[in-house]
Amino acid sequence: MLKNYIKIARPDHWIKNAFILPGVAIAVLLSDNKLDSLSFFRLIAGFFATCFIASANYVINEWLDAEFDRFHPTKKNRPVVSANMKFSLVMIEYAICIIIGVALSLLVNKYFLYMEIWLLIMGVLYNVKPIRTKDIPYLDVLSESINNMIRLLLGWFIVTTATIPPSSVLIGYWFAGAFLMATKRFAEYRMIGDPAQAGLYRRSFKYYSEQSLLISSFFYALCSTFFIGIFMIKYRIEYLLAMPLVFGLFCFYLYISFKPDSAVQKPEKLYREKSLLIYLCVLLVLLLVLTFVDIPFLGRWVDPWMIEVK
Repeated sequence: MLKNYIKIARPDHWIKNAFILPGVAIAVLLSDNKLDSLSFFRLIAGFFATCFIASANYVINEWLDAEFDRFHPTKKNRPVVSANMKFSLVMIEYAICIIIGVALSLLVNKYFLYMEIWLLIMGVLYNVKPIRTKDIPYLDVLSESINNMIRLLLGWFIVTTATIPPSSVLIGYWFAGAFLMATKRFAEYRMIGDPAQAGLYRRSFKYYSEQSLLISSFFYALCSTFFIGIFMIKYRIEYLLAMPLVFGLFCFYLYISFKPDSAVQKPEKLYREKSLLIYLCVLLVLLLVLTFVDIPFLGRWVDPWMIEVK
């Protein structure tokens, strides 16, 4: 029985909280603060604080989705659906996750705590009626993916509280999360293969089609790369040389979503996509090199100039 309660907290999904690391990297790049030993302690405390707040959201997600998950080919085997779990114990587990998450957040700083509370509130809005944004088409993707932006802010506030990240990178990160979420929806919809059955499992699927999900993911990808491009031009123009690989990463991820029973449906299983991991490592190495290598002539791109014709 204990195993089932641990399972609904989804500790296997904690790897997703690595999304706070870009926030840490950007803060180190743009601020005067460096990741010293004290910051490293805050990083560890912040990571696990985020894990427990995320687990609190997963707990209520699993409990409130039980009536719908029974229509899903694989989620019908989740413990809340198939086992006799008690509401009182689920709520105690929810409270314990929140308490641990808040306690660890206090070891970081108050701004980090505010972001964790925001993450917790988004979990309530996403899962709990009468709002339950996960039932509303398009808003389900945008409201869930804003957690991506919150994670970037969490990483940022681990390093510095003197400023906030540029709006361009925040919006770009948000839309990158929206792309990931819409692509996940697309892969799920294709896997179920029956619009009526899909609508029983997820109410927003009643208003989606494969085409609308694919087009929306393309839109989110365009928005993300647009705002990320703005950030790169303003703060580190050398990163523009990596943009072709960034575009390719979006395309690669979309390609994976077409595979039968795609790992895109369960991002925590993406480690099985070895080619994607190799591609991502190449991109990260290139970004690391461009962080320390200055290319002065690229600065001309930000100055307005025209070629004279004689």
